[in-house]
Amino acid sequence: MTTKNKMFDKNKNYIIRADTAGVFMGKISFIEGTTVGINGLRRLYYWSGALDVSQLAKSGVSRPNGCKFSERLDESDLSIVTNIIEFHPMTEVAVKSLNEVPVWKS
Repeated sequence: MTTKNKMFDKNKNYIIRADTAGVFMGKISFIEGTTVGINGLRRLYYWSGALDVSQLAKSGVSRPNGCKFSERLDESDLSIVTNIIEFHPMTEVAVKSLNEVPVWKS
């Protein structure tokens, strides 16, 4: 285990922002350089009622019907995202809020 891997709790949900891939929520499995493994990934394409990813992680969203979030993958599904810029631990309030956002389908 590298020092970086001690910076997160595998049982906690995080908001993860990647350079060109966007913003995600999920549980971090590992971090290697700027690559992160995420279990139970959900892409947060567009949100309403939060200023930035820090507020998403702390408070969630105040307008869930104005958001465009993908379907959440299963906890056993491991997704790999590269070029991460930042990640933030989510509060239980934020997890509940984001889980209440309906799946967006075009």
